[in-house]
Amino acid sequence: MEAKDEKNIVNEPYTAYGSYSYADYLSWDLEEMVELIKGKIFKQAAAPRRIHQEVSFKVARIIADFLEGKKCKTFIAPFDVRLPVQSKKNEDIYTVVQPDICVICDLEKLDEMGCVGAPDLIIEILSPGNNQKELINKYEVYEESGVKEYWIIHPTEQTVMMYFLIDGKFQPSRLFTVGHKIKSSVIDGFELELEKVFEGLEY
Repeated sequence: MEAKDEKNIVNEPYTAYGSYSYADYLSWDLEEMVELIKGKIFKQAAAPRRIHQEVSFKVARIIADFLEGKKCKTFIAPFDVRLPVQSKKNEDIYTVVQPDICVICDLEKLDEMGCVGAPDLIIEILSPGNNQKELINKYEVYEESGVKEYWIIHPTEQTVMMYFLIDGKFQPSRLFTVGHKIKSSVIDGFELELEKVFEGLEY
């Protein structure tokens, strides 16, 4: 593949130069975080909002505390999750995402670069600039790659939607909000009180 200027690549994520692999991704020296979804480049519109970061930190801390001493591990962005379709070779992987939070119980999927293969649980916290990416593009690759459970947290609306992988397809939960307690199907015994997640947030 012909070499391209990295800055131009990031500024024109959907159309410009065809399909990119994880091997290409590793060769770039970029100042901003990007993701690959089916070979197309997606960049972060801006740094996450403060509320996004507060919610992300709270949820990750609660999960990590619960998992202390257990086999599953919690990771937060930036953390490369590679989702191979067939081969795990860098040049054959065309989806590399950075979920806000992920939980991985099969520790053989971990290497020095991050995770290769689907995490058990992925949590995305919506920001004004990334809603379409989370709701459409990532939903599809998470379902196709076999992520067992996927949460979408909307901080400003104070809601959570959960998706559970059943027979290869995501099945949605009801919409949860403050006052509800949600239970994970992949973290045995884990419950999250949404009041603790959203309390004290100032917009």
